This record gives sequence, structure tokens and C-alpha cells, in this order.
Amino acid sequence: MISYLIRKLFYGIAVMLGIVVVVFFLFNILPVDPARMTQGQRADVQSLQAIRKEFGLDKPVPMQFAYYMNDLSPIGIHLNNTEEQQRYHYVKLFSISDDKLVALKWPYLRRSYQTHKEVAVLLLEVIPNTLVLATTAMIFAIIIGVFLGVISAVNQNTWVDKLAIGLSTLGVSAPSFFAGIIIAWIFGFELSKYTGLNMSGSLYSYDPFKGEVITWKNLILPMVTLGLRPLAIIVQLTRNAMLDVLGQDYIRTAKAKGLSNNAIIYRHALKNALNPVITAIANWFASLLAGSFFVEYVFGYNGLGKTTVDALEMSDFPVVMGSILFIAFIFVVISIVVDVVYVWVDPRVKLV
Repeated sequence: MISYLIRKLFYGIAVMLGIVVVVFFLFNILPVDPARMTQGQRADVQSLQAIRKEFGLDKPVPMQFAYYMNDLSPIGIHLNNTEEQQRYHYVKLFSISDDKLVALKWPYLRRSYQTHKEVAVLLLEVIPNTLVLATTAMIFAIIIGVFLGVISAVNQNTWVDKLAIGLSTLGVSAPSFFAGIIIAWIFGFELSKYTGLNMSGSLYSYDPFKGEVITWKNLILPMVTLGLRPLAIIVQLTRNAMLDVLGQDYIRTAKAKGLSNNAIIYRHALKNALNPVITAIANWFASLLAGSFFVEYVFGYNGLGKTTVDALEMSDFPVVMGSILFIAFIFVVISIVVDVVYVWVDPRVKLV
């Protein structure tokens, strides 16, 4: 198991390195001058040169990449001075010259071109909002999806079954941004006086008397929109798994013993039918973090997605790159955890 875990960690690091290379060179070949976007079209040459020098944009691209990798690496080479220590918050390992040392640190995502704040600080301000959105959307999808899947399987080939299959097919087919626009228009605009919901709004709002308060109603529409696709998948997985389990011999034995339908369905069949659903949940949670980009932007929900899209519009590449690397890191970690759990739960899975 230990060697298996080490191999998985090695593969994960290799994937992250590949993503770093692709992301860095992708944003460095774009015909956009971040200094010009920061200073405006009327900026003088001296101001533009100062901005390029401040962010290292005046150096050749290969050298910029080397510096970027040094910033991201947990072990890097840095100057031995107070300014460098305050920027990277490093811990000295050993010196390699009078003014340079090898240090241990957290990956440094650099600073925003627009606000000059550290990218890690900007992301940490909005990531909790996205985690709340993704978690509630997943809970919504699990509860409704499993319920509809069970109802559909128990009522196979009836109008209830056909309706559930049709709605789940529609949920899988509809892109999140399209579904978000429709849901926002219907429930946040046309029916707003009945629902009390708004077309846009963040999780936190400002109250003149209480200060910053949580506005839960602003979570409802983006939560439903984000949860539609995993809900549809869970409905289909639960239905298929339930139909397979309900045909097993032990279910016939339970019926012969006179157990009630509810006991057979929820105590025996559903428990064994949830394995593929659990797998889908693990994979979909990481996808929800990435899928929240357009949903957050449509509803004006201040999370990781909206921050990334806003930064992309302003050519604030450090923020965009930091956000992409964070999402990629989540995908890699969840993938490794799921693989290890598979091996731990089912010894039949080969350690390859």
C-alpha cells in the first residue's frame, strides 16, 4: 500500500508539473500586455516599463518560467534579506552564497496585477464561498437524486419512471450557464415577487446596522443550477443500480419472509445500490468546484469562479493562473484519495 501511495503521489506531482507548464506558456503567448491593462491606454513609457520590471515581465519568457517555478516550488532559492523573507515567508535551510540561500516555503502564487494583493490572499477570501456553494449543491443533488432514482426504479415503466428519466436526461444535456440564465430569469426576475429571490447576489451582504451578514437566499438559485447535472447523473445511477439489486435472490428471499416494501427498499436494496453513487459523488465534487465558474458569474456570486472570470477580463493573469492551479490540485488530490479508498475498501482492486 505504501509503495502504491508513493506511485500515486509521483503521478500527481507529474500531472501538476504538466499543468503548470501548459498554464504558464498559454498565458504568456497571448497578445495582451498586462502593464497596459493595468495603467490604461494613455500610460507613458516610463510607467509601463516600471510595471513590467516590478512583475518581471521585462525578462525573456524562459527566464520568467524559471522564476515562476522557483516561486511555486516548496523548496526554492531566494535572496537572504528581509524583503524577500517577508514576501515568501520562507524558512532557511542552508546558504549557497553570501546573499542567496535555499529555503522551505509555501508555494507563492505572486501578486495581482490590478490590486497588488497576494493571489493566495485573494483566493482564500473567496474559496470558502465556493466550497459552501459546491457542498450545498452536492447535498441537494444527493438527496433529490437518490429519492427520484429509488422512486423511478420501484415504479419501473410507469409514467413516474418515464418522467424521472426525461428530467434527468434534460438535466444532463443542459449546460450550467444556460440553465443558470433560465433559472435566474424565471425565479429571480419574473417570479421574484413570489419567490423573494434575486437574479444576482453573493453569500455575504452588508447590513447598515449589523455589518456583513450571511444572505442564505442568494445561495438557493446558484445551488440548484450547479446541482442539476450531478442530480441527473445520480438519478440514473441510482435507478439502474436499484433495478439490478431488486432482481437479486436475497431480495426475493426478503419478500418471501414477509418484510414490508419500505424495509426491503431502504434497509436492503438501497444500501447495496449506493456504491456507484458514492463513486459519482467523489468525482463530481471536484467537478462542481470547476463548474462553478460560469454559475457564479451568471448569478454574481462572489466565489472562486466569479473572481477568476473577472481577473481574466482584466488580464490579471496571476489570479487566473493561481485559480486554475488550485482547481487542478483539488482534482489530483481527490483522484488520489478515491484510488486509495478503492484499494482499502475492495481488496480485489489491483495495486497498479
